[in-house]
Amino acid sequence: MPATISGQMFSVPENDGRIMASWEHFVNGGEAGSDALRRLIDDSWRRCFGASVDPGCFQAPPPVGDDSLHYLCDESSDLLTASAPVMASARDFLSETGTVMVLTNHSGTILSLEGDMFTRGAAESVHLLSGANWSELACGTNAIGTALEIGQPVQIHSAEHYCAGIKRWSCSATVIRDPYDETILGVVDVSGLSASYSRHSLALVVATAGRIENRLARMEMAVRYRLLETCVDRLSPSALDGVIVFDRRGRAIKANPRASTVMADLAGCSSAGALDALTLKWKQTEGVAEGLPDWIDRNWLEPVIIGGELLGTVLTLPSRHPQAGSLSRSVPLYFGEAVEKGAFEKVVGASSALMQAVGRAQLLAKSRVPVLLLGETGVGKDVFARCIHESGATKGGPFVALNCGGFSRELLTSELFGYTEGSFTGARRGGMIGKIEAANGGTLFLDEIGEMPIDLQPHFLRVLEEGEVYRIGENKPRKVNFRLIAATNRDLRREIQAGSFRMDLFYRVAVTSISIPSLRDRPGDIPLLGDHYLKALAQQHGLGPRTLSAGAAERLAQYGWPGNIREFRNVIESMLLTSQASVLTEADLPLDIRAALEIAPQGDPDAPCDARDLTCLESAEREAILRAIKACRGNMTAVARELGIAKSTVYAKLKRFGLEAYVDDLRNYRV
Repeated sequence: MPATISGQMFSVPENDGRIMASWEHFVNGGEAGSDALRRLIDDSWRRCFGASVDPGCFQAPPPVGDDSLHYLCDESSDLLTASAPVMASARDFLSETGTVMVLTNHSGTILSLEGDMFTRGAAESVHLLSGANWSELACGTNAIGTALEIGQPVQIHSAEHYCAGIKRWSCSATVIRDPYDETILGVVDVSGLSASYSRHSLALVVATAGRIENRLARMEMAVRYRLLETCVDRLSPSALDGVIVFDRRGRAIKANPRASTVMADLAGCSSAGALDALTLKWKQTEGVAEGLPDWIDRNWLEPVIIGGELLGTVLTLPSRHPQAGSLSRSVPLYFGEAVEKGAFEKVVGASSALMQAVGRAQLLAKSRVPVLLLGETGVGKDVFARCIHESGATKGGPFVALNCGGFSRELLTSELFGYTEGSFTGARRGGMIGKIEAANGGTLFLDEIGEMPIDLQPHFLRVLEEGEVYRIGENKPRKVNFRLIAATNRDLRREIQAGSFRMDLFYRVAVTSISIPSLRDRPGDIPLLGDHYLKALAQQHGLGPRTLSAGAAERLAQYGWPGNIREFRNVIESMLLTSQASVLTEADLPLDIRAALEIAPQGDPDAPCDARDLTCLESAEREAILRAIKACRGNMTAVARELGIAKSTVYAKLKRFGLEAYVDDLRNYRV
C-alpha cells in the first residue's frame, strides 16, 4: 500500500470544524486548502466538483426496483455467497454499536446490509439501503465511493463527506478483490452516525474483506478442481488438436501441449505468450462469449455444466497440420495415428470437414455427456447419433429416437413422458411407456429439439437435472438414466433471443456439440457417396452392379444440394431405376437437376440471377420452385397453388432466378 495513502486512511474528528469551513469555502468557489484536509479528501472533492455532483444533496439516489436488484445480485452471486456467513456474524456483533455493515457490488450499489436496527432506521433517510448506489458520482465523497475510486481502505468522517445531507455520518470501507486477477468485485463498509466513530472500524472492514476474499478463493478453487476433473481426458498430451480450458469468467486456466502451437497457426502469431494473453469476454451468469477473435469459431466452444451449474468452457482448436516428424498422409489427423472408423463406417466420405466431425464424435462417444448435433436438414444427424450410441458408453442399451417436430404439443408430451391408464380421454388401456423411460440405460435421440414447445421444455429440463420422469397422470417418479443426443438445424442462440428456447435447457443439452458439414461443403465426397448408394440400392432393388461416370459425378458435385444426403440418395435411386445402362452418365441425371445446373450462371454479368448472390434460403426457394414446375408440368396456376403463393409472385420468382427459359423448354419437351 502506498505510504501517501496509508498515512491518510484515518479521519481525525478533532479537525471537523476546520474541515467544514474548508468545504463551505470550496463549494462557494474558493480553494479548499487547509492543513486539516487530507489529500485524498481534497482529491475526492475535486472529482465531485468536476462531475457536477450537487453538494446540497441530502441522500443517495432512490434504490433500484426489485427486478433490477435481483439481476445485480445474480451478477454478484459468488460475492454474496462468500460474504453471507461473514455478514450474518456482523448482525450480532454490530447490533448495539450504532453501526451497520454494508456490502456493495463493483459499481457501489448496495447488495445487503446488516447491523444495529436503530441505525438502520436512520440509514433509510439517506437511502443507505439495498439497491441504492453510493458511488462518488451518485452521492459525492463517502467511504464506499471513495474506496472504489482509489482502490484502498478509507475512512470518511462527518464534514469530510461532500454532500451536506451525509455529513452527520462516519464511515469506513475497503474494496473486495477477486483473489485471482485482483479486479474489484465490491466494497465492504461499516457506517454509523458521527458519534459512532472509531479507528477500529477500518480495521474491522479490512479484516472482513480479507475473510470474504479467502472464501472466494476457496470457492473458485473448488469449482476449478471440478472443471479440470471433468476435462482431464480432453487435455491428453497425445491429442493433435489444441484444447484450452477457461473458467467461468473466461480466463484460460489449463491447456494441453498442442494448444499454443495450434493457436499460433490459426491466429497467425508467435506462440510465445499468446496463450497466456488469451482471455474471452465472458458473461458469467449467461455463459456466453462475446467479441471472439476472428480466428475462433464459436462452435469450437463448449460450456461445461455439471448439475445445472456452469463451471467453465472448453475451446477445441482443430489442428491443420501434422506434428513435426509424423508421416505425410491424405487422411486427416483427427483420429490419431491409427485411423479406425469403427461404428462410424456408416458415415461415408473422406473430406477434412467430415473427418473432423467424425473424429470429434468418436472422442465424445466415450463419455456420457449430452451431445448437440448441428447441421442442415438431411446431413445425416441421425446416422451420427446412432454411431455415437453404438461406439459409446451406452452401446449395450436401447437407442430410442423421437423427432420433436413431427407431433402436436399434446402428442409429443405423451410420446416423451408416457401416461397411465385413464389419464386422459383416449388414453390406451394399461397406459404407455414414454420414450424417456424406454431409453433408460441407453441413448435418447431427440431430433429437431428446437421444435420442442417452450412450455414443455422446463419439464424435460427437470428430467435431465433430477434423473426422474413422471408419466402423465402419475404422482410417483420413475428413475431414468440415459445419454441424451439432440439435433437441430436451427440456431438455438437466436431462438433463445426470440424467446422460443430456454437458455437453461440449451446449456443442458449443448454440453458438447458437433457441427456436421453440408454436402455442398464437401463436393469431393460425391464419388464415394455415389458408389455407396448405387451398391446398396442396386442390391435392394435386385439389380446388377452400377457405377457412376466421372462426368456425372462432376456434374453432381456442381449442384447445391439443399436437401443434402437425403436428396442425394433420392437422386441416385431415381437414376438407378430409370436407366438400363451399367454406367450412369450425365444423360441419366433427373430433369430438375440438369435444369438447375444449366441455369447456373457461367460468369455472364448480365444474367438475371447469379448463384453467388443467392442466400441459402433463396437457393432452397429456387430448388422448391423447380420441383413444383416439374411436378405440375409447367402449369403456372398449378405451381402457384402447390407453393401457396400468388401466380404473379411465381412469375416474379421465375425472372429473379432466371427460370423462364427452363419453363419454355419444359413445355416444348412435354409437347
